[in-house]
Amino acid sequence: METKVVNASVRTLFGKSGRNQLKSQAKVPGIFYANKTEPVAIEALENSIKQIYFTSKSYLINLEIEGKETQQCVLKDVQVDPVTDRIIHFDMYGLTKGEKVTIDVPVKYEGNSIGVIQGGQLQINLHKLTIQCLPKDLPNAFIVDISPLKLGHSFNVGKLNVENITILHPAETVLCTITIPRGVEIPVETEEEMKEPEVISRGKDKDDE
Repeated sequence: METKVVNASVRTLFGKSGRNQLKSQAKVPGIFYANKTEPVAIEALENSIKQIYFTSKSYLINLEIEGKETQQCVLKDVQVDPVTDRIIHFDMYGLTKGEKVTIDVPVKYEGNSIGVIQGGQLQINLHKLTIQCLPKDLPNAFIVDISPLKLGHSFNVGKLNVENITILHPAETVLCTITIPRGVEIPVETEEEMKEPEVISRGKDKDDE
């Protein structure tokens, strides 16, 4: 998994007036917490959090709090204003060696589906999956190649090929489906064509290969 650096400082501004002052400085409030560690109220530039939240990847984060040791973290939670889409609060969770972490990881869909070429439509049900694993096994994203999917076919969690990762969704959970619009006919297939295609998936982004 790729690593990003986030610079922060201990927060001294609280309440509505504090949030407004931070907003005027293009900063957002947050909190750092870890196992057997007292939580620390922090603040960081909003743009530094946006770069790791509004993305199709997950990242390990080196959180550099002014006056404290660097902490390796993951972005655990983000609160976004539903009207402006501005980040209003974030949580950083510190990682402990040998301790599994639970985190949401993006799913990226690649390829041009056979079913879409035949007139179907790609329906994506999930853009993120909740997983549990050791920090060293954290993937940037799950990559699903939808190219072999035909009209009416779907891809579920059970078809993901991952190692050392527990996906906290039932195996039958559908990630995406090639739906059949009204008026589109399913082509007649031979016995060989009717075999379920092998759909390639992996738990690492291309950048990690």
